[in-house]
Parts: sequence; C-alpha cells; structure tokens
Amino acid sequence: TFSLLNNFLKKFTRLPPALFVGIVLLGLGYIVYGSWLAKKWGVNPDRPTPAHTKFDNKDFVPANPAVLMGHHFSSIAGAGPINGPIQAAVFGWLPVFLWVVIGGIFFGAMHDFGALFASIRHGGRSIGEVIKDNIGPKAYKLFVIFALLVLILVIASFTSVVASTFQSTVDANGNPYDFITVGMDNASGNASTATTSLLFIVIAIIFGYFVYRRGAKVGPATVIGVIGIIVITFIGLNVGINLPRTPWIIFIAVYITLASLLPVWILLQPRDYLSSFLLYGMMILALVGVLGGSWNSEFELEAFTGWQSSSGYLFPTLFITVACGAISGFHSLVASGTSSKQINSEKDAKVIGYGAMIVECILAILSLIAAATVWHLVQGGENSLGLTMSSPPTIFAGGLATLVANMTGTVADFSNPLFNTVYTLLTLAVSVFALTSLDTGTRLGRYMFTELFVHEGEDPTKITGFRGFLAKPVVGTIILVAIGCSLGYANVTAIWALFGAANQLLAGLALMAVACWLGNIGKSNKMFFIPMVFMMIATLTSLVITVTQRINSVMAGGADWTIWFQLIFAVALIILAVVVSISGIQTFAKQAKGEITGDAKAVEATK
Repeated sequence: TFSLLNNFLKKFTRLPPALFVGIVLLGLGYIVYGSWLAKKWGVNPDRPTPAHTKFDNKDFVPANPAVLMGHHFSSIAGAGPINGPIQAAVFGWLPVFLWVVIGGIFFGAMHDFGALFASIRHGGRSIGEVIKDNIGPKAYKLFVIFALLVLILVIASFTSVVASTFQSTVDANGNPYDFITVGMDNASGNASTATTSLLFIVIAIIFGYFVYRRGAKVGPATVIGVIGIIVITFIGLNVGINLPRTPWIIFIAVYITLASLLPVWILLQPRDYLSSFLLYGMMILALVGVLGGSWNSEFELEAFTGWQSSSGYLFPTLFITVACGAISGFHSLVASGTSSKQINSEKDAKVIGYGAMIVECILAILSLIAAATVWHLVQGGENSLGLTMSSPPTIFAGGLATLVANMTGTVADFSNPLFNTVYTLLTLAVSVFALTSLDTGTRLGRYMFTELFVHEGEDPTKITGFRGFLAKPVVGTIILVAIGCSLGYANVTAIWALFGAANQLLAGLALMAVACWLGNIGKSNKMFFIPMVFMMIATLTSLVITVTQRINSVMAGGADWTIWFQLIFAVALIILAVVVSISGIQTFAKQAKGEITGDAKAVEATK
C-alpha cells in the first residue's frame, strides 16, 4: 500500500498539479486570511506612516508601492527559499511541500505582515524597539544582541552562496581560466554570472540617480532599466570575469560595506526594485519550464523517504532547514528595519508584508520541483559533461534549465545554448538576491549595533569617548562585515544548519513581540500563540541537538574551529532566547490580568 501511494504521489508532481494546488492554496491564504488579519489588527490607510512623519531623505523615504515591493521581496527572498527546500528534500517532496504551504500561510506570511505593521505603528523602529516598549529594556537589549548574532550568520551564509556562484577555478579540461574570457563557448556559467552582477550594480545606481535626483518617471525609467538588464545579461553571457573565491569574498565585503552606509535612494531602493524584475522573470521562466518540460521529465525524488535522513530526524530538522521557504525571522528585521521606513500607506502593508511571503512560498515550491528534476545529480551522479550539482543554486538553475531543455526536446547540458542561457540567467538571479539580502542585512546590523550604544533620545554624532566611537555607523558596519565575511569561508552547509535554527528562533521571538504589542493595545493576538510556541520548541530542540553533537565531537578530539564556533554560538542563542522568552511569558501573564505592560505612554501612541 505504501509503495502504491508513493508511486501515485511521485506522478502527482509530474503533471505537476502540486504546483497548481500550492498556488491556489497560497492565493486563498492571501485573500482570506491576510484580509482577516488586516481587519483584526485595525490597518488604517488614513493614518500617516513614518516615511512621511519622519522623512529624512536617507532612511525614511516614501516609496512607490511597486518599488518598495521590489525592495522588500528581493531582500527577504535572497537564496533562502532556494537553499532551504532543496536541502530539506532529503525527506521527500511531500513534507517540504506541506510545510511550505501551511507554514507560509499561517506562520511566515502572518509573521512578516505583523512585524511590518507593528514597526509602522512604532514609528518605523525595529522589532527590538517594539520589545522595549511592550516588554522592557532588558529584553530589548538581549533581543538586539540575539538579532546581531543572526545577522552575522546571514552575512556568512549569503557571502558563501554568492562567492560560490561567482568563483571560477579551472575549465572542463582542468586548466585555469584567463581573467577575462570572451564568447559563450569560453565563458563559464559562474564567470558570466559575476560579470552580469557587477554590471547590474551600475544599472541600479544610474536608475536611482535619474528617478530620485533628476525627476524621471518610474514607468519609463523601469522600461529602460529592464532593457538595460537584457543588455547586460547578453554581455554577461559572452564576457566572463574569472576569479577564485578569495577575491570575490573581498569584493563582497567592500560592496556590502558601501551599500549599507549609502542613502537608500542611491543603491538599495533602485537595485532591489530592478532585481525584482529578474526574480519575476525567473519565476515566469521556471513556471514555463515546469508546465512545459515536466511531461518529458522523470522526477526521481520520492514523496516521503522516511522519518530520518542524513540530516537528522524530520522533527525538528525539516522545520529548521526549509527556513525562508515557510517562515524566517530575518524577514521581521527587514520589515521593521527598512520597509517600514519607506511604506507610503498602511494599506500597502498587506501586499508587501503578507503578499511577498506568499510569492516566496511559490518560489520554494519551484525550487523543490527543480531538485526533483535532477535528483540523480544531487545524489552524486553526473551529466554528459561530467557536471555534478552539489550546491542549491546550481541544483535550482540546473533543474529548471533541464526542464526548459526537455520542453524543447534538446540535450540538457552546456553544449546546448538554450540550457546554457537559462542556467546563467537563473544563477544570476540567485546571486542578485543573495547580494540583496547581504546589503540589507548589513544595513540592519548597522542600525542595531548603533542602538546598543545610544541611550534614549541621544544624538549618536554627539556621543564622546569609546562609546561614541562604537556608535559610529561605519564602525559597526566594518565589525559585522569582517566577522560575517570571514565566516563565509566556511562550508555553506555547516553555516546554514546553525543559521536555520537561529533564524527560526528569531521568528518565534518576533511573533512574541508582535503578540505582546497587540495584547497591550487590546487587539486580538491569539493567532500568534500556536506558531510562536511551535517555532520556539522546534528551534530550541534543534539547538540542543547541535550542542550535544558538538560536545561529543569535542570529547572525541575531532573538533576544528567550525565545531567550536557552532557550539559557542548555539549555547549563546539558547541562553538569550530563554531569557527573552521568560520576559515574554511574564508579559502575557500580566496582560491576562488586564495590565498594560512596558511603556504605557509609548504603547498608547501606537493604537
């Protein structure tokens, strides 16, 4: 019976109605549940947003909803919904699919929407500040430290991803590439991606200058910008920049340092907006490939492989590994760190907060289907050119490029120009979004690092002494970049396991923060309790398992620096999370007695 059911479920992905069912359910979640949440929380389109009340032309800048959607979606997507579902596919496609859909609707999208709305009502301040106003300053300080640790892991994880998609070492014959290679037959996929990504930064700066400084209309500028993307993509397909891993990590460090310090209109907003068109194009291409190529493709990934895999037991591993594909604490930092400062009207909060996460869930399902397409390569096999697919970005690009090639009945390897073009476009999109998460994450880290050393009402520029030195934006940025990019040398799988747990634990704490605020202003917060408790249990369980395993490695005498790093980091996360959670539980207990917790005056202003 199990075998028959498994075979039926394998066929279920082949057509593949799984994608159709997922899109329908996620769409219904947005229309029904998202609208219900907006009504319950009291979203008010007539209330001025921080982008208007605190306008400073640097961080607080009203954005066109389409531009802000592009920024927000690009920032939260990154490589997360690609890495997570593909790594979790070792349990089979069905558990991943169910968690993406159910988790996306009732956990992740609500989490993002709630964090964005809470930040808007708190003057565009961070989730940490929401905790300060509604729980207390001690919990706030601990949360900021916790969030900084998570952002260091974000920088490390995505630095490793981007460097892996850029680096070129040797060609198919084992010979080093020239620094510059010309011609599609000579430029490697990674070198082409690197070239196009660098040119993309130039296009974004030009777009931002003309739109925000020369008064160009967004519509015509967008058309020109998209044409520019097509041009630089053509250039990238024919001109490759070949560098090994180390120079690319240095480049990433310099880039994210500058990107986090520059005003948002110069690079952050225009780059994220234009990159969203790459993502939309990538998803359309993926949908065409899935719908057209699945008829001629074999899906070797089983629906369910068992309760245990090489990664561990299904609980808690699945719910940690999928990460951004279902729920992500990093999203709360983006929503409350940059998006809330740029949102033009509260009516845009649903589409940007809830809607962007729904689209990300669709991307996660597409990633899962891509992995199923080339599962024999993921498991260590080779294609006709000897290409193995070990990293999630190459699995994603290779799987969808294979579907497109199968749709046309052509060979699925780099000897096929169509396969080569699609593969390069998709790896470009992955690298662009990983870079977007990097520069956004670094900017958020800069905000939070500065907050640790600035007292209430102080002007950071007027603080003297060592505390004033640490409060300088450039100092915090350099410290975070140095630590994060150094860790980026480590294997992405090793970092991702710890990032997943820390990220999901952050999501649990963000859910707690928003629930505490809603309880204080007399709004319904019961929808937060089950997701909050589940994420806390799953992630603390994962961290305890990590600590136990790393202690065993240390006792066995086989511990390198990565083992010690994961052990110390995991213990610190557990301690911080438990202490903040206790403060949250005490807050809920007081609210149950009818008390307003935290700063009553500050809470009153958010109603």
